[in-house]
Amino acid sequence: MDVSYLMDSLWVMVGAILVIFMLGGFILLEAGSTRMKNAGHIAGKTIFTFGLSSLVFWAVGFAFIFGENANLFVGLSEFFYSGKELDLGFNSSVFFLFQLAFAGIAITIATGGFAERAKLSIYLVFTILFAAIVYPVVAHWIWGGGWLAEHGKQDFAGSTVVHLTGAMAAFAATILLKPRIGKFNKDGSSNTLFGHNQVYTALGVLILWVGWFGFNAGSTVSVADGFFGFVALNTNLAAGAGAVAALLVSWIVLGKSDIPTMLNGTLAGLVAITASCAFVDTWAAVVIGFVAGILVFYSARFFEKRRIDDPIFALSVHGAAGIWGTLSTGFFATPELATVGQAGLFYGGGFTQLGVQFLGVTVSGAYAFIVSFIILVVLKKVMGGLRVTEEEEIMGLDISEHGSYGYPEVFLAKEDKMSS
Repeated sequence: MDVSYLMDSLWVMVGAILVIFMLGGFILLEAGSTRMKNAGHIAGKTIFTFGLSSLVFWAVGFAFIFGENANLFVGLSEFFYSGKELDLGFNSSVFFLFQLAFAGIAITIATGGFAERAKLSIYLVFTILFAAIVYPVVAHWIWGGGWLAEHGKQDFAGSTVVHLTGAMAAFAATILLKPRIGKFNKDGSSNTLFGHNQVYTALGVLILWVGWFGFNAGSTVSVADGFFGFVALNTNLAAGAGAVAALLVSWIVLGKSDIPTMLNGTLAGLVAITASCAFVDTWAAVVIGFVAGILVFYSARFFEKRRIDDPIFALSVHGAAGIWGTLSTGFFATPELATVGQAGLFYGGGFTQLGVQFLGVTVSGAYAFIVSFIILVVLKKVMGGLRVTEEEEIMGLDISEHGSYGYPEVFLAKEDKMSS
């Protein structure tokens, strides 16, 4: 068997493992960013939704994205994928797992908008439909040879396909679920509902940072020319720039260097560089990450002023930064690196690529939002509401949805104290 086939297959498998391990980062990030009474629920639903989305992706998602007999909207073969070789130059089953991991990350981002107030049954049905008819359609348009691919849309590893798609679904959820109890006052002012563990949140970000090398560098799907190293370099530089920028802007505006903002800035830098990591020079990666770090700070303030309760900042970290990252290739893509589309505005390419990027962001974001919104409206009517009762929300989803506490010693001790 050809050595390059084996090496590339192994590299893509490593990438798949790293991306799947990012779910551990999301568990710590989301659980740490929310309250203790919901920590077990958040951890459990992350594993549950990945397992469920894996089955849906096997049944229909992969086929809709990469199936043969495709139209510009979806693919139409390889349903219930059997491991068939697809002439990729490396093992196709490994490629399936790699793409499955991306779909799992998208649904994790989407369900972040449900945090601390949605019924578990809503997670179940929404995951099935999102993994079947939302994510695969956008992915086919851009990665599966669809109409945006034909226009030269640049999105190397998913600022639009994964992050914006997930964020727009989360946006639909936050609107329909409405704010958590106690988040906003009658006069419109907001209250900070502190996450219960900043150490968890920071560790989650670090795990995501490491996993992102599978996300971006793994998307080269080849080790032959060592280009994955350059992609990894750009990824790391953008993350560092995002962290620094967010810390500085929070320090300047708030008078204190806010840790959650700094962590969000790190993730925003990673999200933003995901589209452009293979298309831009290193200096541009720093600029892209730095802008993302500033953007995430002001975006979070923007949404909060409009009484949109986004517990894990999905709209800012994955939405706003995803838009910026996708548009950034329209400015910074170099002629030498633009293997898809063409050079950006700053390299003599004019506004053509920027226009394509804008079109892709607008249409993909609108599709993800509108279809997710419709799904949730229907589920609200059919399933008797999206949200747990007020009593259950105050009690916490750990006990109300699962019958046990994520931190049993803490809560049982409180109950014993109250009963005595």
